[in-house]
Amino acid sequence: MALDPSFVGRCYPAAGTYQVGREKIREFAEAIGDDDEVYRDPSVARARGYSDVIAPPTFAIILALRAQQALIRDPELGLDYHRMVHGTQSFRHHRPIHAGDELAAALHVDSVRTMGGNDMLTVRCEITDSSGAPVTTARSMLVVRHPDAEQDR
Repeated sequence: MALDPSFVGRCYPAAGTYQVGREKIREFAEAIGDDDEVYRDPSVARARGYSDVIAPPTFAIILALRAQQALIRDPELGLDYHRMVHGTQSFRHHRPIHAGDELAAALHVDSVRTMGGNDMLTVRCEITDSSGAPVTTARSMLVVRHPDAEQDR
């Protein structure tokens, strides 16, 4: 079953906030193998002009994936999660994410199209701070294989 193209333009508001902590940043930096001390040591971060440790640029994926859950779980869309893969990902940072930030993430459906037996779903996650100021825009393209596409091969 193809995804419902009427979803283009839908917005899923933030389902709450995410408190960014030093430990979460440190664990993420460790998980991706980045040993830059600006992600671990507040004195290093301050020496580089930041108020506290900052997160690696890809840290925003945590919020983007959480925001995508509302869409993925929406039964009206018709998405079979077991047939989905992550196609592309991009980030536009308006400012670094800092320890102590309280962030919210709203998800927007930008496009739904079918190509070669796959549905291509493009979503945009707008991450804002507690004042509503933009922090990061994350774009993802999700690929969902049609059940009958394998029979066509």
